[in-house]
Amino acid sequence: MNRRAFLQTLSWAGAAWLAAPHGAWALISPSGAVSTTRRLIVVFMRGAVDGLSLVVPFNEANYYRLRPTIAIGKPGSVDGTLDLDGHFGLHPALAPLMPFWRQGSLAFVHAAGSPDPTRSHFDGQDNIESGAPGNKATPDGWLNRLEGVAPANEETRSAPTRAISVGALLPRIFKGRNRVATIASGATAVRPTVLDRPNISKAFQAIYSNDPRMGPTFADYVAARREVVAAIDQADPEMMAANNGAPSSYAFASDAVRLGTLMRRDPRVQLGFLAVSGWDTHANQGGVAGQLAGLLSPFAQGMSALARSLGPAYAETTIVAISEFGRTLAQNGNAGTDHGHGNVMWLMGGPVVGGKVHGEWPGLDDAALHEGRDLAVVTDYRTVLAQICERHLQLSDADLSDVFPEMPKQTTSIRLIET
Repeated sequence: MNRRAFLQTLSWAGAAWLAAPHGAWALISPSGAVSTTRRLIVVFMRGAVDGLSLVVPFNEANYYRLRPTIAIGKPGSVDGTLDLDGHFGLHPALAPLMPFWRQGSLAFVHAAGSPDPTRSHFDGQDNIESGAPGNKATPDGWLNRLEGVAPANEETRSAPTRAISVGALLPRIFKGRNRVATIASGATAVRPTVLDRPNISKAFQAIYSNDPRMGPTFADYVAARREVVAAIDQADPEMMAANNGAPSSYAFASDAVRLGTLMRRDPRVQLGFLAVSGWDTHANQGGVAGQLAGLLSPFAQGMSALARSLGPAYAETTIVAISEFGRTLAQNGNAGTDHGHGNVMWLMGGPVVGGKVHGEWPGLDDAALHEGRDLAVVTDYRTVLAQICERHLQLSDADLSDVFPEMPKQTTSIRLIET
């Protein structure tokens, strides 16, 4: 099956509130006409996932010397890594994603991350979500700024669900002046809220209908809630098909299918965000089995389900998975790993130049390690995101500077995205 046929057959076969009152989002096609078909989904792996176990540099001697009990074996060994390119291999628990790799819509960027050296989860996540590493005064998130600078057609501009975040709270990445709809995670997504009660809703309408600021915000909430609940109710049979009838071990797979189905059904939904926690493996991390493998298996199923639920929209969608920083090369005394520096980013979707591990690889020799212990950061994560914004979403240089105002000027020959 060729790449085009693969993308065409990736159909799904297999509580919202609004934050901030105004904003704009759309995409510019190569012809210059306004297009609203291209999408971006960001998946945040909170807790600093061990990228050296996800995409394994199996030719590096130090990887095996410093990880005597948690290293993933070389290809061909019992439960060995899945060979990607002769140097890197995929953790066996991520096997459900290999079809995307073979068909060219999955890629990785290794030795990537924030240039800020923090080992704090809070600061590291803030660096990634603000898009301004080291500047805690940044008031908004880069995904909210992205929503605001790109032009929109009239239909998209008025949509109450143009940007959607899955989770109980609005994440840092989406905070800002542009409105974002949020969906509760798991089964609570369609659970009735207080404002769903007719008498309460009518009371709020009476209070806020003539308020120039709160009136439109409340109306947007009601519209977004209605659209989201309707789409999720319709998605339930599709979710069963995507999961092949089996319930997910974690909420991520079902949340991913909900988001993907929403984005497929409504082309006005162009930005999505999901977060997955649990990656802080200080103890008993394990190798091909254990704590990390137990998390990776449902995560891979969820990423695959997300792609399938997008259906034809997958061909026009870029999915980015990122974590705040990586983990130490050497395992610790508890058979785990501690907070590190460089990590691996994931790219999935039709526009992705896939089947490759991108980026300059610094190696794991002692002299190449950051502070003598970690994979170095060679590729600033913002250069990856900037190329997606520029080549896929087709932002201008000026708009790109608004999204990442403090990003140093860098040139790269790496082509991650097809236009």
